Amino acid sequence: MPKADVIVHSGDFTDMGTEAEVLDFLNWYIALPYKYKLFVTGNHDICLWDAEDIEDLPENVFFLQDRSVTIEGARFFGLGFNHSEALIPMGTDVLITHEPPLMILDKSSGKHWGNLLIRERVFKVKPRFHLFGHSHESFGTLEKEGVLFSNGAVLNDQYEPVYTFNRLCL
Repeated sequence: MPKADVIVHSGDFTDMGTEAEVLDFLNWYIALPYKYKLFVTGNHDICLWDAEDIEDLPENVFFLQDRSVTIEGARFFGLGFNHSEALIPMGTDVLITHEPPLMILDKSSGKHWGNLLIRERVFKVKPRFHLFGHSHESFGTLEKEGVLFSNGAVLNDQYEPVYTFNRLCL
């Protein structure tokens, strides 16, 4: 994994959404050698969809379920899977969602999986970065209207690892 101060996981850290899978992920994630660790839920992470918080996380690990954290002057906001895009506040520097915005790095299996309402909100809020996953075949980055979009999916549609990590600098 690349060197960085902040690592972000944009969801689907479980397969079946069980508590045991969440605990396995958290044990692995917490042990990673990064100064700050942020994550949001994906469509597979069912047992956390309605969670407001996770107890006893270390002070440098942030479950950004519809909330912000400011790290070294940058405001990160995480939107929980299938939650309202209206929650994304103005002044967000780095937006983390699971779903991509419609028609931006969102194609997989011949279909666009993006969310129109997230797209509209992103172009209103204008974060510097929008980090997401979900659409496996659209890994990569794209700049559009002053926002750098990054699809960090690392598995293909057969759930095989095929991509490396995106490294972005604030």
